[in-house]
This record gives sequence, C-alpha cells and structure tokens, in this order.
Amino acid sequence: MRGLPGRLKLLSFSVIALTATSVWMGASAKSPDDVATPSSEPPIETTSVLGNYLAARFARGFQDTQNAADFYGRALARDPNNEVLLEQAFQMETMSGNWSRAVPLAERLAATQKTHRMSQFLLGVAAFKDGSYDQADEHFKAASENPIGELTSAVARGWTKLAAGDTSGALASVDLPKQPDWAQFYLRYHRALMADIAGRKSEARASYEKMFRQDNRTLRTSLAYAQHAAYHGDFKLAGQIVGKQFDKTQAEPHPLAKDLSDKILRGSKTPLLITTPTEGLAEVFYGLGEALTGEGGVSLGAIYLQLALNAKPDHAFALAALAGAQENARRYEDAIATYSRIPTGSPLQSAIDIRKAVNLSALDRFDDARNLLEDLSKKDPKDIRPLEALGNIMRTRKQFAEAVTYFTQAINLIGKPDQRHWGYYYARGTAHERMKNWPAAEIDLKKALQLAPDQPLVLNYLGYSWIDQGRNLKEGTKLIEKAVQLKPDDGYIVDSLGWAHYKQGNYKDAVRYLERAVEIKPEDPTLNDHLGDAYWKVGREREAKFQWGQALSLGPEPEDIEKIKAKFERGLLPKTQVKSQQKSRQAQRVETLRRRSESRATTPNGAVE
Repeated sequence: MRGLPGRLKLLSFSVIALTATSVWMGASAKSPDDVATPSSEPPIETTSVLGNYLAARFARGFQDTQNAADFYGRALARDPNNEVLLEQAFQMETMSGNWSRAVPLAERLAATQKTHRMSQFLLGVAAFKDGSYDQADEHFKAASENPIGELTSAVARGWTKLAAGDTSGALASVDLPKQPDWAQFYLRYHRALMADIAGRKSEARASYEKMFRQDNRTLRTSLAYAQHAAYHGDFKLAGQIVGKQFDKTQAEPHPLAKDLSDKILRGSKTPLLITTPTEGLAEVFYGLGEALTGEGGVSLGAIYLQLALNAKPDHAFALAALAGAQENARRYEDAIATYSRIPTGSPLQSAIDIRKAVNLSALDRFDDARNLLEDLSKKDPKDIRPLEALGNIMRTRKQFAEAVTYFTQAINLIGKPDQRHWGYYYARGTAHERMKNWPAAEIDLKKALQLAPDQPLVLNYLGYSWIDQGRNLKEGTKLIEKAVQLKPDDGYIVDSLGWAHYKQGNYKDAVRYLERAVEIKPEDPTLNDHLGDAYWKVGREREAKFQWGQALSLGPEPEDIEKIKAKFERGLLPKTQVKSQQKSRQAQRVETLRRRSESRATTPNGAVE
C-alpha cells in the first residue's frame, strides 16, 4: 500500500478494518446480535498480517485477551521482525497467563531490548522458580535500568537474595533512603516481611511500626503486622492493629480481618502472612497489580497480577484482584473461573461465592445465582452478605419488591446500625423509590444520610429526589452541591447539580454543570439528553438538537428513545412529559452508580486497598 494515494490508502485500510472486524466477530459472537460478549472459541483463520493485527486490536478493545493474543501471534508469525507485533503478542500472552508462549516472546524482547521491563520481570520470575537465583538477579537488575522499574526491581532482587541465603544483601536491597514517602511505605513493608522470615524480629518490628505510623488503613499490610505480632505472642498489639483496621473501614469487616481478630481473642498463635521468599516475590507483583487495577490501569495491572500468579499460582488476593479486573471488563465467565482457582475453605469462601453469584446473574443465569446465595444464607443465617447480594441482584433485574424483602431481612440482622450500615438503608430506599413508595424511600434515605452524612451517593439521590418532586429545593440543591464537592469528577453527580439548576429555572448555571458532566461522561445518553434540554432553554437550539442526536446514538433506554426523537424533530417536549422522562432516567443512572460501588464493596479484594 506504500504507493497508494492518501484517500485510496485510507479507503483500503477501512475495508481491511471492516474485514478484520467481521473475522473477530465471527470468532467471538454466538449470534449476529451478540458482538459485545466475546467467547474463548478459537478465532477464524485469516492470512493477512494487517487483517490479523486489526482483528487483534478489535479483540483487545473488547478486553478479549485470549483472542487478541491468538491474532497477534498469527500476525507475528507472518512478520517475525515486527517489534510492535512482538510487544503486543507478549503483553496479551502474559495477561492471559499463557506462559509457554509468553516466556519465549519475553526472551526475544529481552534479546533486542535489554532494559525491557516486563519481559525481564517475567524471565526473572521464571529463573527464580527454577532456583537459578543469580540468573534471576541479573534479569531483575536489567529491569532496574528502566526508570519505571527501579523500585520493583530493588524489592524483587531483595527476595531473590533472601532465597539464595543472603539476608543482609536482601535487607540492603530495600534500603533506599532517597525514595519518596509512598515508596518508603512499600519498601518498609517488604523489609519487615524479609526480616521476619530471616528471624530478625526486632528489625521486622521496627519496619512494621514505621510503616503503620505512615498508613494504618491498608488491609494487607495491617494483616501482615497483626500476624507478626500474634506469631511472636504479642496478642495485645495484634488486637490493637486489627481494631484500628475495623475503626477505619466504613463497611463490614473484611473476612480475613474478622477471622484473625477471632484467633487473637482466643490467643491462638498465627503464622506469618508471608512465610517463604517465593511468597514474598509474588507479593511484590500482587501489590503493584492490585494498585494499578484499582486505579484503572487494568491491562498493566493484569500483567503484574499474572506475574504474581506465575510465582504463586494459589495467591488468593492476586486471584481475587484478577477476577475483579475481569468483571470490570465484563468477562464474567473468566471471572468465575478465576474465583474458582482460589483455595477453598478459607474465610474468603463466602465472599468468593457471592462474587460468583453476581457474575452468574450478569450471565443471565439468575436461578443458579439465586440458589447459590440462598444456600449460603441457610448455611450461616447470621451472615448479612448473601441477603445484600440478593437484594442488589433483584434491583438490577428491576424486581424491587423482592429487593426490599431481602434488604429488610439484612437490616433485621444488624441490630444497632452504625456508619458501616448506611448502604443497606440506601439500597432499600432506592428500591422503595423505584416502586413509587416515596414515604418509605425518604425514611430510608434520611437514615442512610444520618449514618453517613458525607456519602456522595446518598447526598445525590436524596437531593435529586426532592428537587425532582419540587420539594425542599434549597436543601436538595445543597445536598447535591456537597456531593459534587466530595466527588467533583463524577459525571452523574455533576449532572444532578446541573439538572437541579434546570428544574429551578437557572438555565445558564444548568448549562455550565451539564457541559461539565458530559465532558466527564461523554458516552452516557441521559447526560447528553439533559444538556440538549438546557441548550434549548437558553436558545442554543442547533446545539440542543446535536446533543439529542448524540443521545440517540449512544443507546438510551428503550422507553426514552421516542421521547428523545420527538425533541430532536420538534423541539423540547411539554414540561409534564419531560419531568416524567427525566425522573425515570435519573433513577437508572444513580442505580448504575450504586451497583458499581456495591460490586467493589463485596469483592474479596475490594477491602485490600
């Protein structure tokens, strides 16, 4: 194509891209309408390098890493010296945990790019597992020459030296005084773990103390410190550490923290969190992977998590974090399979089964999900979590009466509610509101606000509901303004404030906030629809029609399509119709936001941060 004129070249690429799309869709779709839920079936053969490359790009765009890996591999087989294809194939194979393919690709990358960070890390882990500690150290050292990999390399080299029997060298590797505070926390954590394994109790205690003074919120590091204290018989200190963790959390205690607390109360000696250098090396990559996936860096985070699992295949927290990333990518079957790899019988088991049920529901296997959760509830009638999950699933299925029933059963188990329990009242209140039982909804939402006065979801939902009904306009606006202050980058909440101004006739202010909401969340049809309404009110009719057209192109709710079309064709609908329309859709948006927060709160790795 090198000699083609510009326009003809663009057309040729477009045709190839369309062909590649159809190839990948054929590989991943179960029916002509099912193009957004890829499967693990092998891709259809295509012979073009560019066709395979584009098909891989499309597959990756749908988070279908296995098919993307296959397509990149086929493209690379036809153009073996292409560094872009080599890099992408390596990343996809590593994200998929296909080590028999990923390791040879890492060797090729490291041969041509000596400081290639991720390939050197993988080769280092492979050498470590083989007991070739000098070779592992060389690979990790090569990764340190890349500035981004310097800190990770230092800690990985420390665990390698400890495995080789060089305790002093291991501790020296993580003694980097010029690193910033966040890095020092990470280094102190691993120094404490290393010193504990080496039998240097006082050094471990000193590092734990410094780390805990810096941050006592992080579950994983708190567990390590508490288990260190209990292992050495200091149950008072262990109880204080776990108690601070309970005080800091705004949700139910993590199952592992609760289990450890029970053991401490019984005076049971507990093992250290990390007992071998192999577990320590896995911890290096798990910590980075969990942090990156939590911050939205799913691809790189998944690679680090897979490196952790390469070192320790049954690392429960890494598996849970990887499953959470797969959930976010809507790879629900993969998430279920990953959760199933977590060793059974641990305190995490109920939380894992709940996540499996949520994923089963997402796959429209509702009966399987419901049966699993009801069985869990029967096994432990005092466990509130299965009831909460059932209530949330019923809300997503718009079976609000049943949702209220389950949330009520959960609330009845609470006893005296505190800040941790705001979510149950909030969830039941939203279900009541969707059933048009506003008196009951208002009672629950006010209770949730009383328990958690700084919770943006509650502030937003209650404030918007009042404004939508024409009640408590000033108070409702203040609640939403506070929610925006707490979460200024949440498009849905910013939209609520814009719509509050719209409902009160402050159309210029409405435009300002609604433009910001669409800037944050441009793919949401309702936010675009709202902005169109506000533009119309300030006389920007051409822009209003553009926003309504944009809303139609983004897949609005079926019941809203005709209403938006009418506005697009004839202008703004009468007030009564607009009010009914917007109330329904705002409830759906807040519902979506709430489901996301619930998903994170009930995921076994959700409390790791």
